[in-house]
Amino acid sequence: MKTFKTIIVDDHPVVARATRHILEQIEGIVIVGIAGNGEGCLALVEEHQPDLLFLDYHLPDHYGSIVAERVKRISPHTHIVIFTGIDVADMYNHLIEIGVSGILSKESGETTIQNIVRCILDNHTMIPLPIYRQMRLAGRQIGPDDAEHIELSADEVVIMTLLVKGYTHEQIGEHIHVSKRSVDNYLKKIYDKLDVPTRIQAIEKFVRSPLYTERQEDH
Repeated sequence: MKTFKTIIVDDHPVVARATRHILEQIEGIVIVGIAGNGEGCLALVEEHQPDLLFLDYHLPDHYGSIVAERVKRISPHTHIVIFTGIDVADMYNHLIEIGVSGILSKESGETTIQNIVRCILDNHTMIPLPIYRQMRLAGRQIGPDDAEHIELSADEVVIMTLLVKGYTHEQIGEHIHVSKRSVDNYLKKIYDKLDVPTRIQAIEKFVRSPLYTERQEDH
C-alpha cells in the first residue's frame, strides 16, 4: 500500500488533534509531524519532504501564504491544503498561483475533508462553487501589473515588512520608535495607497510587489 507522509500545522492543539483524527482515517495517510507555527512547519518539511501539508492560514509568526511559498521552494512536490477559519475567497487566485492544491474551511465536515484529500493525492482538486464562479472574473484578479505600481516610502516598506513577519502594531512601534497610534496612522495611509481595506489583503498585495522582493534580497 502506498503511503503519504503528512504534516499538520495549526497553533491550536485541539484543532490539530481533530485534524489528525480525520486524516488518519484515509487509507495510506501517515502523520509524520505536527507544528504550531510557520518556522516549525518549515523545519518539518525540510526533514520529511511530505506528500501532503495541512496548513492553517493564520499562524503566530507568519501567514499561511508566506509559509506555502517557502514550502514550495523546499519541497516542490508537496501538496498544500490551506485549512482556515477565515474567508480567503479574495486571495484564492494568488494561493493557487503560489502552488496551493486546495483550500478548506475549518467548518467543513469530515467527509468533505477526506474527499478533497483523496482528490488532491490523485492530482485533482475541489473548489467551493461560490469561489469557482468568481475566479478570474474581469477586474477581480490582483496581478503582477498591479503590484508594479505600488509606491511606498522607505518607512512604509519597513512597516509592511514587519507586518508580514507577524509583528503587532505595538511591536512595530517599538521597533521603529514611534507610538502605536502613529503605526495605526501609517497603516491607514498604506491601505489607501494599496487600495485595500484589510490587513490580510495589504499583506497579500505587498508580498507580490517588487518592494518586498527587493527588501528580501537586501537581507
